[in-house]
Amino acid sequence: MTADRTSFAALHRPGEPLLLPNAWDHASAAALAARGFPAIATSSLAVAAGAGLPDGAAATREHTVRLARTLGSGPYHLSVDAEGGFGDDPAQVARLAAELWAAGAVGVNLEDGLGVSELLAAKIHAVKAAVPGMFVNARTDTYWSGDGDEKDTLRRLDAYQQAGADGVFVPGLTDPARIAELVRRLGVPLNILHSPAGCTVSRLADLGVARISLGSLLYRRALGAALDAMTDIAAGRTPGGTTPSYDEVCALERSVPASRPANSTG
Repeated sequence: MTADRTSFAALHRPGEPLLLPNAWDHASAAALAARGFPAIATSSLAVAAGAGLPDGAAATREHTVRLARTLGSGPYHLSVDAEGGFGDDPAQVARLAAELWAAGAVGVNLEDGLGVSELLAAKIHAVKAAVPGMFVNARTDTYWSGDGDEKDTLRRLDAYQQAGADGVFVPGLTDPARIAELVRRLGVPLNILHSPAGCTVSRLADLGVARISLGSLLYRRALGAALDAMTDIAAGRTPGGTTPSYDEVCALERSVPASRPANSTG
């Protein structure tokens, strides 16, 4: 984003949370920004699925950086889902963060995958040392793929805060009382993953949540809409839902400098 990148942190307001949609290409990001969303995130599942690779297996570093370079100049703040940093070497993760920052990203999401908390803490420390302006959102998977142990969750989040994380993310946590307790205990903004079966956006705001992520939901819904449309067409029905026109999609294209036509090979 060409505007002041440090203002991304200011969008994380407890009680007035940043609703952060996750895009998977230029068109999806541009369309969401046109609807007024000031910040856009990427989704590791969408990146992996688009490349035919497994999610969460450190297999999509190049694809993630490429997407960041595509989206980084957009009129919105960009946060990148980087799994666990695509490696266990904190120095390598810091170099990745520097690449993402150079591409225009203002935030990065790093997860512990229920590994040892000291490793993610070391990665966070390295990233903040290399790119101080990068908003590091540290994710723990104690609820996402673990048993939701409250003491372990707090222990991990405390370690990530102490390492320099600017925010923490607890996907899979949906219990209002536990969310409120975390808000009271934390010294940094709390990010919660939106769940259609969980708390509403307004309820999460009332609980003091500062950031609400959509994760892979929009990407999965888009795939579902395509399948539903084909089912309707095959059955002789008119597909429902929103269908942007050809011209509306074309209008999302990035501008190309007049001195360098789109078909230029120079």
